[in-house]
Amino acid sequence: MAGDPREREQGKRLLVLGAGPAQLGLLAAARTRELHVIAVDREPSAPGFRYADRRAIVSTEDESGIERLARAERVDGLIAPGIDWPVAIAARIAERLALPHPVSPETAMLSTSKLRQRERFAETGVPQPAYEVCSGAKEATDAAGRIGFPCVVKAPDRQGQRGLTLVGAAGEVEEAVKIALAASRSATLLVEEHVPGRELTVNAFSAGGHFHPLTITDRLTAPLPAFGVALTHAWPSELEPAQIGAVVEAASAAARAVGIENGPSYTQVLLGPEGPRVGELAARLGGGHDAELCRVALGVDLNGAALSAALGEEVPAASLAPVARVGGACVRFLVAPPGELREVTGVEEAFAEEGIRGIRIYRRPGHRFGELRRGADRAGAVLAVGGSRDEALERAARAEAMIRFETVDVEALV
Repeated sequence: MAGDPREREQGKRLLVLGAGPAQLGLLAAARTRELHVIAVDREPSAPGFRYADRRAIVSTEDESGIERLARAERVDGLIAPGIDWPVAIAARIAERLALPHPVSPETAMLSTSKLRQRERFAETGVPQPAYEVCSGAKEATDAAGRIGFPCVVKAPDRQGQRGLTLVGAAGEVEEAVKIALAASRSATLLVEEHVPGRELTVNAFSAGGHFHPLTITDRLTAPLPAFGVALTHAWPSELEPAQIGAVVEAASAAARAVGIENGPSYTQVLLGPEGPRVGELAARLGGGHDAELCRVALGVDLNGAALSAALGEEVPAASLAPVARVGGACVRFLVAPPGELREVTGVEEAFAEEGIRGIRIYRRPGHRFGELRRGADRAGAVLAVGGSRDEALERAARAEAMIRFETVDVEALV
């Protein structure tokens, strides 16, 4: 534990919304910085609680509960890294408590609603997939017929593949609609064009209205039925410089459209035959250890910059200047076999391998894994670097092969 707890108690107080896998990097950075951290999560076993000075078993979507906690703890700032919906909650509470915050409630709401994003992108000319808003199976089937198959049916206000389905034919639409509406916070869903081609992530930080692009990574996804689930973020992208430039410009235009002038942004861009299309944007750090990848690849401390922005501190432009530290880097996600987790072995041996800069194990013994279908089903991650992208990927694969998740069939336990 870094620093004397009494020193942290007298320092700035930060409320972090979420203590799950997506928040681990920022929580560790806050502990290193000796902030007094209050973390909230509805899961008592959330792995990020070990970095917090105080843990609160509160849902990250319980706005009134979080506001009461923020008032009682007299926090100096709030941050919601890695997950979408709480971004808007943090922004609204910060405004009501007259606390600094990098984005306004309006911008935060635009960044958490796929529908409002789509509408704003259409108004401002940001390239995006064709889409239609629907409220039922009949409307969705008609919309899919106009957009064409395959298409994507999704809930407009969820992330992590919740309520998301790739639809290949008209007969599959009705079930996809049920899945989307079951996940949606509203009575609507989106039917969107499926853009074939590469998926990329643009991790950036805005300061004083200037968009600083940092890591542009290839997003390598799992096969069906885990549609849209990333298994690897690989840097640098294999795209040609001109294509990377077009992807960055699309992400920059998206950030301007929703009003991000300060703070981190995470943008998924689809590069198809007709050029880049913005899949979605979030006014937050990426939830797949993107900030840690940025640090080892480019020497830019995205977690630190996000902490400063949440506390109303200036983020100097010089601190956002990327300088390549390695030839390649990647985050490789780990997948456990279905069943109840009994033990994880091989972590120390894997960490000792050359080029391994970090290993995260998300779950404790007793957790029950199902088949991989959503991002939340992943079991951990490996951060690796190398003299090239391929070498980083090879090192991550070697480390992955050494880590064993011992599970027991749940039915056998019953």
